[in-house]
Amino acid sequence: MNRYPLWKYVLIAVVIVPGLLYALPNLYGEDPGVQIAGLGSFDTDQATLQQVERALSEQGITPTRATLDVSGIKLRFSDTETQLNAKDIIQSELKDNYTVALSLLPSTPNWLANIGGAPMYLGLDLRGGVHFLMEVDVAGAIKNAEERYVSDLRTVLREAKVRYLTIRRGPQGGIHIKFRDEIQREKGRQIITEELSQLNLVDRDQEGKPFIYANLRPEAVDELKSFALQQNMTSLRNRVDELGVAEPVVQQQGDRRIVVQLPGVQDTAKAKEILGRTATLEIKLVDEEHDLQSALRGSVPAGSALYRTRDGGEILLKKRLIYSGHNIVDAAAGRDQLSGGPIVHITLDSRGAEINQRVTGENVGKRMAVVYVEERSDTKFDENGLPVLDDQGEVVKVRKRIEEVITAPVIREQLGKRFQIEGLDSSEEAQDLALLLRAGALAAPIEIIEERTVGPSLGRDNIDQGFRSVLIGFVLVLIFMLVYYRIFGIVACAALILNLVLIVSVLSLLQATLTLPGVAGIVLTVGMAVDANVLIFERIREEIRNGNSPQASIHVGYDKAFGTIFDANFTTLIAAIVLFSIGSGPVKGFAVTLSIGIVTSMFTAILGTRALINLIYGGRRVRKLAI
Repeated sequence: MNRYPLWKYVLIAVVIVPGLLYALPNLYGEDPGVQIAGLGSFDTDQATLQQVERALSEQGITPTRATLDVSGIKLRFSDTETQLNAKDIIQSELKDNYTVALSLLPSTPNWLANIGGAPMYLGLDLRGGVHFLMEVDVAGAIKNAEERYVSDLRTVLREAKVRYLTIRRGPQGGIHIKFRDEIQREKGRQIITEELSQLNLVDRDQEGKPFIYANLRPEAVDELKSFALQQNMTSLRNRVDELGVAEPVVQQQGDRRIVVQLPGVQDTAKAKEILGRTATLEIKLVDEEHDLQSALRGSVPAGSALYRTRDGGEILLKKRLIYSGHNIVDAAAGRDQLSGGPIVHITLDSRGAEINQRVTGENVGKRMAVVYVEERSDTKFDENGLPVLDDQGEVVKVRKRIEEVITAPVIREQLGKRFQIEGLDSSEEAQDLALLLRAGALAAPIEIIEERTVGPSLGRDNIDQGFRSVLIGFVLVLIFMLVYYRIFGIVACAALILNLVLIVSVLSLLQATLTLPGVAGIVLTVGMAVDANVLIFERIREEIRNGNSPQASIHVGYDKAFGTIFDANFTTLIAAIVLFSIGSGPVKGFAVTLSIGIVTSMFTAILGTRALINLIYGGRRVRKLAI
């Protein structure tokens, strides 16, 4: 009685030994580091690593450790000041062919990292970082869609040979199509209904001419809102990946807001600039058929508009959009081989490449402009320079659309899928523009309405307080168990320690993120693990009072308590799964650690303690139990 077969001890050892091993990386902490990743066709290899180490060595800087893996090069340094200096040196050495990002890197030994050992991720509230709450401008998404429809309508009517006078977006939204006569309007209505079914059409007569007012159907507006939110989340995730942030949080909140959390980010200003920008490109032809000076005096021809250039001048462009940033699938910063100036290499999707090939082939010898477009939200000020407030006391924001011509070169030959953009002011601007285009254009402008920065010191305080809460709870439980259950209490405390180690090990293996609510889940698990042991020990005491022998009492106590323990933990596990399924970020963190803790506590409280009790009392003649 009370003897385990060998295979059960082997099973327990197979769980415990790897558990101890994979929990170890969490004891080593983190080092200030720099991550390097290649852009476009540039890859990080051993030669790149040697180049970086040589450049640092010339400036008297030696990293504590340098590693090369599939994600790029990772360099660790002894302090933050050395890290910042190293980043500047590396950026200067590698130019615009690589991204160089500040980061906190785990200082796990190589032997442990080689077998897959890595610490669990710490959430924003523990590690420090930045939290953004962003609101999607739905009205801006509708406006952008209407502007695209203006271009589509021109193409559709032109190909159908329907004569129209003007197509423009109305001052209050909607699209106004002006026709020559009733016959052309009727033809246009038929074509638009067939080709662009998402538009709702209404006939109007104005200025003695027939019009069609086109608006997006309600179902199309709902679909557009949903698409804008999902597309923006995708673009933000891509931008976060470019920043090199481990375990970021990008999630929807409500029907028009997005939460972005970046744990461990040190350059918060850079993160805010990259995430909040809505930059994209528009390609348009230069209007060389009309006189620029006449346009500057106010005679801007229909179908054209004046745009500002980077040198402060103005240029006349055709309004018709050839293609935009939505057709760009890749972008990489670089330098022109002849002039040495910063450039961005652009790769288009199949539709963009087809349009680019057709338009440039038809307009060789003419000029084509690259227009940089950005939506910005600025605070509105009164005549005294004070912010203007609305009825709810909120600061009034004014949205501005900045359109600037980066370059307008002559088309010397037919272009295809790839081309390059010149005329940029600096290498940093080229890198930022390439990052934004590579990550994907935002489907709608977004505005950062809330920003919170959690400093590393606050994160450290949270870690210390969380660790202290677990330690205090554990010590109090330890004292109680030792006094009340004696040797059995020692066994329960050993199982409790093992339970905590296994929770940390599983979190590390899954590369899960530990947050403050997750720490609360661990504290709750400690109580539940002890509760299971109390049930077993009280059942053993009851059997002894009923006159059973010590060995029989141990055997019956574990057998009869198992059903109660399993039912209690199983129902709690169901609740944790439900919390994870429908809860938000903090609730999910609590549910994850609680679920893991339930499984590990079942293992340690039943198998683990029984194995120790069997080793202590099994196979012996025992007159009395120390319980």
